[in-house]
Amino acid sequence: MNKWLEQYHSKLTSAGEAVKTIESGDRVVLGLACGLPRALTRALADRAHKLKDVEVLHLVSIEEGCYCLPEMAGHIRHNSLFVGPATRCAVNEGRADYTPCLFSEVPRLFKEGYLPVDVAMIQVSPPDNFGYCSLGISVDCTRAAAECARKVIAQVNRNMPRTMGDSFMHVSRFHYIVEFDEPLIELPRPHITEVEEQIGRYVAELVEDRATLQLGIGAIPDAIIRFLKDKRDLGIHTEMFSDGVVELYEEGIVTCEAKSLHKGKMVATFLMGTKKLYDFVDDNPVVEMYPVDYVNDPFVISQNSKMVSINSALQIDLLGQVCAEMLRGRQYSGVGGQLDYVRGASRAKGGKAVIAMPSTAQKGQYSRIVVALEPGVAVTTTRNDVHYVVTEYGIANLRGKTVKQRARELISIAHPRFRDRLTYDAQKAGLL
Repeated sequence: MNKWLEQYHSKLTSAGEAVKTIESGDRVVLGLACGLPRALTRALADRAHKLKDVEVLHLVSIEEGCYCLPEMAGHIRHNSLFVGPATRCAVNEGRADYTPCLFSEVPRLFKEGYLPVDVAMIQVSPPDNFGYCSLGISVDCTRAAAECARKVIAQVNRNMPRTMGDSFMHVSRFHYIVEFDEPLIELPRPHITEVEEQIGRYVAELVEDRATLQLGIGAIPDAIIRFLKDKRDLGIHTEMFSDGVVELYEEGIVTCEAKSLHKGKMVATFLMGTKKLYDFVDDNPVVEMYPVDYVNDPFVISQNSKMVSINSALQIDLLGQVCAEMLRGRQYSGVGGQLDYVRGASRAKGGKAVIAMPSTAQKGQYSRIVVALEPGVAVTTTRNDVHYVVTEYGIANLRGKTVKQRARELISIAHPRFRDRLTYDAQKAGLL
């Protein structure tokens, strides 16, 4: 028997037994988003009543925020680095915490001891013939957490794809191994409205042939993809991508052959989508996954010529300040990679940084373009960094524009129902 296989079998245990090694006061870092090791989190929640002051830390949460339930008080407290649907309520009710940070900085927080990791609970593919498991769809900061943790509990799931790049960890790095097969979390394709479709049409106008794209997930990125079908030789360097990029690859639109960095390869740090996406990336040398402190490094991003970053916002004021993470003074999401990609794309040769959003919120009741951001909300991307802003009413280019010019540009792409009021308030505020 191979030495690694002996190690592997000696570390096999159940989820319930593995989480018994977690002690009161430990900080436990989880694999994020669709890579969440659900069997392990359920086992931890089942044992919560025997623990005190355990901190569960991770970024995007999609499902199973069982560690955020009110009955976890005093036993488990969540610390979110990017608030998601499963944890938003707990954070805003004060039952969980939020730590502001750039996604690209998270590995450093682990490695330099700002957030020491006691236990990393991760999900991986089965080992290959040499004893290496793949982190699959969640390399991001999961690798750094596992490298820094005193204990690593790995859920080995045959449904986790084996992705290429810097995604492999040897079984010798794991302290406990839990074999548990279950479907990965999937995100269905979103419904696209006429508003989002028009935004997609405008954003696509900014994408040239041979450009490299950063795309997120949701209705606007999917709408943009619809209007890229006439482009040629597009590349992908992105925090994450979903099923729409697979379609562009299958149609020969995404080839990555014109990329100036990682030519011929799609580069990402985590993935969210359906089984179609997960099957596509499995053992596919076209896709390379790297840690987030590399993929989201603005210096790395800027090495992609014609880099186009596409991000969204909740609100933009007439100075050009972007809030993408808070609503009415409450945390809605997080910074993620927006600022890094805005800066990286802006510095790339021929690069463009795009903020795309509907012009209104709450079924047209409120303008997302405002004279001043709401009191108590954070600025995600500064006015000095913002380049293009796109709504369903057009494209505003703020680069090199005076305060008055950018106010006029932004008012011109606001919903027509709010333009007169915005103009009046801007004049009153001395912006026009």
